Amino acid sequence: MKYASNNIRNILIAGHAGSGKTTLTEALVYFSGAAERMGRVEDGTTISDFDPEEAKRKASLSASVVPVEYEGIKYNLIDAPGLFDFEAGEYEGIRAAESVLVVVSGRSGVTVGAEKAFQLARKNGKATMVFVSKCDLENANYFKILEDMKIKFGSTVCPCVVPAKLDDGTPVYINLFSQKAFKYESGKQIQVELPDIGHRFQGLIEAMSEAIAETDDELMEKFFGGEPFTTEEIVEGMRKGVKNGLITPVFCGSAVNQQALDMLLFNMHKLLPSPQHEESTVAEDANGEPVELHCTEDEPTAAYVFKTVADPFVGKLSYLRVVSGKVTAGEPLVNARTGEVEKISKPLTVIGKKQVDADGIGAGDIGAVAKLVSAKTGDTLCDASRVVKLPAPVFPLPSLFMAVTVAKKGDEGKISSALARLMEEDPTLSYENNAETHQQIIGGLGEQHLDVVKAKLKNKFGVEIGLEAPRIAYRESIRKACQKQGRHKKQTGGHGQFGDVVINFEPCDSEQVVFEEKVFGGSVPKNFFPAVEKGVRLAAEKGVLAGYPVVGLKATLLDGSYHPVDSSEMAFIMAAKLAYKAAMPEAGPVILEPIHTLKAHVPNDNTGDIMGDVTKRRGRVLGMEPDEDGLQTIIAEVPLAELTNFTTFIRQTTQGRGWFTTEFARYEILPEMLVPAVVEQAKKLGNLDESGED
Repeated sequence: MKYASNNIRNILIAGHAGSGKTTLTEALVYFSGAAERMGRVEDGTTISDFDPEEAKRKASLSASVVPVEYEGIKYNLIDAPGLFDFEAGEYEGIRAAESVLVVVSGRSGVTVGAEKAFQLARKNGKATMVFVSKCDLENANYFKILEDMKIKFGSTVCPCVVPAKLDDGTPVYINLFSQKAFKYESGKQIQVELPDIGHRFQGLIEAMSEAIAETDDELMEKFFGGEPFTTEEIVEGMRKGVKNGLITPVFCGSAVNQQALDMLLFNMHKLLPSPQHEESTVAEDANGEPVELHCTEDEPTAAYVFKTVADPFVGKLSYLRVVSGKVTAGEPLVNARTGEVEKISKPLTVIGKKQVDADGIGAGDIGAVAKLVSAKTGDTLCDASRVVKLPAPVFPLPSLFMAVTVAKKGDEGKISSALARLMEEDPTLSYENNAETHQQIIGGLGEQHLDVVKAKLKNKFGVEIGLEAPRIAYRESIRKACQKQGRHKKQTGGHGQFGDVVINFEPCDSEQVVFEEKVFGGSVPKNFFPAVEKGVRLAAEKGVLAGYPVVGLKATLLDGSYHPVDSSEMAFIMAAKLAYKAAMPEAGPVILEPIHTLKAHVPNDNTGDIMGDVTKRRGRVLGMEPDEDGLQTIIAEVPLAELTNFTTFIRQTTQGRGWFTTEFARYEILPEMLVPAVVEQAKKLGNLDESGED
């Protein structure tokens, strides 16, 4: 069935892990009559957690789209993961939705995941609604949660449905709009007498009326005049306030026991904006000029790719939010990023893992298209008559990096292609083949994230891997000058080999090896200078302490001698190497370690813990400044070797509120006490193996 854009609601369902997001999505599908039975997260039978890893871990690992059709309205629910390692799902979904429904557990209250979801909604200018789940449980405390929300979310919080209990303990829900109470039997609403909740009732009505009055001057006058609002005025004032971010309505119920879901669905329709309610969406043309897109099928097509799924059997599936126009089969659309034309195959309506053929995807709606060639998450697909680009999302950067070990010989080549497929669907995953350490490094948002990547590589692509801490790319240098002679002489019948050089080695500021010559009187002919330089550079690829490349070294050729017949380029290369080997042990060799600039964004209360930990990690705190999200940014310099498990530490210390970035700054001398361990590791790795030398 095709829906007009004013009858569509695109809603991101977000919140802390375990708060009941997936159960609520499942309950709404069942309540709408689209499913014969309600799946359970514990059994791995829900529509939105369809990936085998999700069923196994009993948690959402990526965003999934579940449309719910009820009383002529289509609700595209985007169920986002609550685990912080998989927050890419929230960042994908927020771009496709006009609204965010923050789910808060009636048992555990306003947790970090709910705070982060609320902040993300506000940052992106999205209408926000809250649903307090599990309100029928014995230890649920709605009014305490409401107070917490006012502290953490601000004064916009406005209760609309509140729970109470009858004398026999039956849960009932009071609708503050109609001032009526209802109990539920098998999901069916039954009106009951309004229970007495004391002075709270009048206080809640007044708070709601005041919030509504602030949305309109006429309503404000009526409020101060002591006149009660009509139901229509309440709904319209609330709708305006939600759209403008002045009101965050709070509903409650029980997803598991199908309680108060009718009130939630009705108000998601009445209070949350449709795609048509957005005045316009601003995109950019090829010259970077702003272009306004309107949610109508009369305009040229512009569709935003908000999520990609890479399946080794089905191929690539691209989820689209159509901003203007309509996406139909066979229509050529231009990828604004690449300029390439994508031929659209049959559009699909996606319900979890189920895909149903659709005639098209209309303006404001969400759907999917299979087998797009160049499109990736964040791309805009447009009609050739109006090529525009919507802003691409900024995803959290990987912070935990691990080296890949291969279980089966010969699988090394498969890893990069398999990871490339996984990176298509997960923008927070990174991969590189480190030329220095000869390791394949994958980066993610945490241990659980990389563990899921490991499982997917095995299950989807048949590649089994292990993960270990990455090696550190150390360097070596010298602290004092040393002058040595290198003399290479070999007699092997016929022509021999002869090269003789005197080279001064000294420290310098360069990050490479600097070569100069100051030879007087032709003791070494000019045509052998390049050979001497080559010899020094080849030798400097391995330091004398642990076999790491040497930097900050200046080599000056001062003197030497040659033989008119036996001297050759190879002989002078060998002579330079001998001079290097003789000089380095006497030149005060040192090992250098990489130092990174750390920017840790943490709540004010955690700054002391983080700074203390940075010091324990041999780091130096350089300063602190507030960031735009109300966190404090601690700026420090820390050795890379000490940052391996910092992701886990900051996550635990800040309860998931904190995050960080690092960037290479420079190399510094490794403390003497740590040198033996690095040398020992270098021996095990074969860095000091000189069997290849002549």
